[in-house]
Amino acid sequence: MARRELLVAAAVLRDRMGRVLLVANDWQGQGRVRYTVPGGMVEHGETALQAVKREVLEETGLKVKAVKTLAYCVHIEDENRNERTIVFAFDVDWDGLLNPRDPDGFIVEASFYNPEDAVQKLGPVPMREPLLDYLTTGVPGRFYGFNGWDGRGGTRVPGL
Repeated sequence: MARRELLVAAAVLRDRMGRVLLVANDWQGQGRVRYTVPGGMVEHGETALQAVKREVLEETGLKVKAVKTLAYCVHIEDENRNERTIVFAFDVDWDGLLNPRDPDGFIVEASFYNPEDAVQKLGPVPMREPLLDYLTTGVPGRFYGFNGWDGRGGTRVPGL
């Protein structure tokens, strides 16, 4: 079986009160909702920055005005699934009103949460730990590596 290589672009959006935007994804359409920051696959011929703008618009209805910084990068090697996932999460400035219009139909909710509640809603360690660190420290550009979605063998490299 061929190895899957996934490149994902995601965004950290905060409102004026410091709340963080999360979207509720029902990827399999079976009611198993997972909360994430907005984002998705980088499509063929697209850069990560183009993808983050597209994904934020699709999943939230908000327009990315500017990419401020690379918030963090996550690398997940999952031998069980025979896949590698690389996520670039960008801190962005945005404009507009929440109005999700996901063409894939996976997004069932988009809401702002205070940082503590947002981190509690996030599932696997590779999704939760980098966002928590970024929101707590504000240090951009950190790299996180994990062996699987359960966070086994996790490593963190300080921002460059």
